Amino acid sequence: GLTLMFTSLNGAAFEKEAKSRSAVVKLSADKPLVVGNNTLVLNIKKSGVLSDGDKVSVKVFMPAMPGMPAMESVNEATSLGDGKYKANVNFAMGGTWQIHILITPKTGRKIRVKTSVNIEDRL
Repeated sequence: GLTLMFTSLNGAAFEKEAKSRSAVVKLSADKPLVVGNNTLVLNIKKSGVLSDGDKVSVKVFMPAMPGMPAMESVNEATSLGDGKYKANVNFAMGGTWQIHILITPKTGRKIRVKTSVNIEDRL
């Protein structure tokens, strides 16, 4: 997509917003996402309020395809304060990866926010 060619004002090379009924997660990274290790910053708002003190984990996975097993990696995110969390994610290969962000508040129900990203194979 063309949108990736323009960086936003805060200099993030990757930005995506994911929503569920009760939460909005802004994903960003200061480098384009690549095959291998990436650091994602998640900005989490629940019901419009910055969310702090939750347990947050990020699962990236690619469903099984012909001749290829499913791939999955789950990482805990660490809180940076102000509703921001940092997670390292690893994409084993190029292609479309599903991202599920699981937010576990101290009280109340877990929230799952889903999105997907396209990782380019850079050889």
